[in-house]
Amino acid sequence: MAVPKKRTSKSKKNLRKTVWKKKAVKSAIQSYFIADSIFKKENLEENIAISSNYKGFGKKQ
Repeated sequence: MAVPKKRTSKSKKNLRKTVWKKKAVKSAIQSYFIADSIFKKENLEENIAISSNYKGFGKKQ
């Protein structure tokens, strides 16, 4: 027969919840910075592609 376990204290529950929230915030910040760096890299590659068409003093090839 199933026996109910002891109740978890509020402090333990809150501690576990804050640990979970901190992990979620950390991963959200990390994913934001990864996406930001990818976006900046794409813009940088576009700028390099545009500027590589020019040679010398701004004359097109």
